Parts: sequence; C-alpha cells; structure tokens
Amino acid sequence: MPTTHQGTGRRRPSDRLLTVLTCPLCPSDLERADGALRCAGRHTFDIARHGYVSLLTGHRRAASADSADMVRCRSAFLRAGHYDPLARALAGLATELAPPDGVVLDAGAGTGHYLAAVLDALPGAMGLGLDSSAHALRASARAHSRAEAAGWDVWQPWPVRSGCAHLVLNVFAPRNGPEFHRVLRPDGALLVVTPSDRHLRELRRSVGLLAVDPRKEERLQRTLADRFRHERAESLEYTMSLTAEDVAALVTMSPAARHVGEAELRRVVGELAAPVRVTASFVASVYRPRER
Repeated sequence: MPTTHQGTGRRRPSDRLLTVLTCPLCPSDLERADGALRCAGRHTFDIARHGYVSLLTGHRRAASADSADMVRCRSAFLRAGHYDPLARALAGLATELAPPDGVVLDAGAGTGHYLAAVLDALPGAMGLGLDSSAHALRASARAHSRAEAAGWDVWQPWPVRSGCAHLVLNVFAPRNGPEFHRVLRPDGALLVVTPSDRHLRELRRSVGLLAVDPRKEERLQRTLADRFRHERAESLEYTMSLTAEDVAALVTMSPAARHVGEAELRRVVGELAAPVRVTASFVASVYRPRER
C-alpha cells in the first residue's frame, strides 16, 4: 500500500515545487507570495488550504473533471486494496526507470494513489500530480509527504519546465504525447497503464461497464510513435473478490458513471450474488523519448 500522509491543517507545498512549475500565462518562474504563487508579471495562483496550487483560470478551465462522488468512491475502492498489485508493480518499475532522488510527474493523478506508491519506492524523489478535479487534488496533495499537486487540464500545454522529469506516469488518464516528450529528460521514461480487453469483463453485461477496445495498446503505441520508442510492456492480471459496495464504487469511479443512473446502479448491484469475482487486467508500457 502507498504511504499516505493525511493532515487537517493547511499544507504548504515544498519549495522544490518551484523548480518544476512555471507560470501558465507567461510562462516565467513562480515565487511564493502571501498564500499564493506569483510570477514576475504578477500573475497570481492561489494555494488552496488543502495544499494544491490552482492554475486553471478562465478559458483554460477543464470542461470535464471527476466529481466528488467519483473521487469518494475511487478513494474507498483503492483503500480497500483491490488495485494494490498494480501499485506495487508500478513501484517496482519506477526503481528501474528513475533515480532515487528524481522528479516524477503524474499526468491525470486523481487521488495520487499511484504516485504515492512510486514515491515510497524512490526515497528522495519529488512527485507532482496534475489533475483538473479539485476534489481529486485535495486527496492528491496529501497522498504523500513528497507529493505536490496542481490543478491543470493535461490536454493543454503544461505549466512545467522542459526536460525536468525523470519519469512521467500516466495511469488510466488522457495522453498528451507532445507534453510527455517536452517535460521528460532525454534519458527519462514514460510509464503508461491501460486496461486490457479482459479488465472487469464479468461486469460489462450485468452492470453496463463499457468494453475495452482489444486494440487499445496498439493504438497507444501508434499515437506515441513519433516522439517515443516503445521499450517494453508488462501485463498484470488477477482476480478480485468484491462486495456489492465495492462494485458500486467501482462503477461510480469510472466513466461508466456518466451512463448508468444512480437508481439503476442500486437495482443492479442489489441483484448481484456477492462476493463477486472480477478480473483485473492491466498493461504497463514503458516508452523512451526519441531525440528532439
């Protein structure tokens, strides 16, 4: 399990964050200023009391972000340990791909669960999670003592220094290939996790989960091919034993939540014979940046 460092008071982001972030409007360096970060052009970005830095402003605000319910259910599902084998696998890969004191960026970090697992494996590393959901960022900023969080739409050019990252994580999140390449060091690595076509297959018909494209991994490699070379892929598959509450949380935390009504979900989950045995199946792909 990743180590979490939850707190109740205002969390102050570390000064090391300033070596990674840039102003999203100039861009130029950021400095601390009265509970905010400010650049030389006096663009100012508040530090929320939960510890994350809000960089999304005006037209840059993301059109879609995880809701409070989605984040609450994801946190509960992950705390129950159902995806711990994946977190451990990512931690193991991270020790091969990044130095112990490196910089790790998590694009679409969610609650910071996987970033925390990687930071546990890299004892001197700093992690920055980017996400557009304020609800997720509250958890991500407290996921680990060396994790920072910033509100941003990962589809847009990132407010992050070029060539600063040793490792970029992308776990079930949008993939911005040009920005992955720009922020990575030449010797850095991109670690992408996607579900296989067997993932959660037992729930597709009964609960209405969307099927995974069996050619998803092939499409991923093609999308990144201009800027990255595919180094290797590792598969992970195991069976989870889920309660009815686990299944409800799993559906609510996924994109399927936008297609299944709350009343319908309660009805379907109530008809399940728990515990439900469900396949978890992932592909973790390692990419190296091509020369700029």
